[in-house]
Amino acid sequence: MRRLSLIVNPSAAGGRPARTLPDVQAALDRQGLAYHTELTRSLEHARELARAALETGEVAVAFGGDGCVAAVAGALAHTDGVLGVLPGGRGNDFARVLGIPLEPRAACEVLASGPVRKLDLGQAGAHAFIGIASCGFDSEANRIANQTRLVRGNLVYAYGALRALAAWRPASFTVRLDGGNPLTVSGYSVAAANSRAYGGGMFLAPQASLEDGLLDVVIIRDVAKLRFLRLLPTVFNGRHVRQRNVTVIRAREVSVSAERRFVMYADGDPVGELPITVRALPAAINVVMPR
Repeated sequence: MRRLSLIVNPSAAGGRPARTLPDVQAALDRQGLAYHTELTRSLEHARELARAALETGEVAVAFGGDGCVAAVAGALAHTDGVLGVLPGGRGNDFARVLGIPLEPRAACEVLASGPVRKLDLGQAGAHAFIGIASCGFDSEANRIANQTRLVRGNLVYAYGALRALAAWRPASFTVRLDGGNPLTVSGYSVAAANSRAYGGGMFLAPQASLEDGLLDVVIIRDVAKLRFLRLLPTVFNGRHVRQRNVTVIRAREVSVSAERRFVMYADGDPVGELPITVRALPAAINVVMPR
């Protein structure tokens, strides 16, 4: 029988994990799972709790948003540790891509009987991430989304994008793939995708795989703001990649710099200023998956 360390980010999504924790604990009890609950004080504390779970042979279950999941995953990378996921954030894109139910109580069934598979991680600078690392326009949209208290749920990311667009001006990015020749482009953003989705269901890299050892590097070149606004909804179904101003290239590593200051964000959190190098970490983490 699996033993779980339930690592809870009580402040995620306006306190959703804290509010639903009794229901989750009841669901785990019904599954007959042995577990104990730990409330995190910070992402670094979540990493400490994940390492403690590794030492005791427990599944480290991240109950929060993708940032919490990434912190736990990074602590377990390249070990025998096992990651479990209970969606409790605003976006929950990692769970969405894996097919884990977004209702935490239903996700408990996956924890009870789901198989364990090795999946890739990404690394931006010194920070591990599970989903997509991006910069440029995305930096501004993430910053606004993280600061706002006016909009709740995954709509906060669309709100952040609309607010960012009003003040946006094109930026020049220099991208180097797998140590090759530099490519300089003017546009909106550069992203390195380990997984397919971010921002609460935006499929920025619809063909990205968590098991190919590669990043899907998505470059969005400059177009008029009105055209960009019209194309923005197509990110939710991945059709934006058909546009001529969107390029997707697969690589093991990408280095990104820009003409002006940008912070790269991954899984909703800032991970470092440009210039920065992002790389794929193949088969780095063991994850409890749906059947």
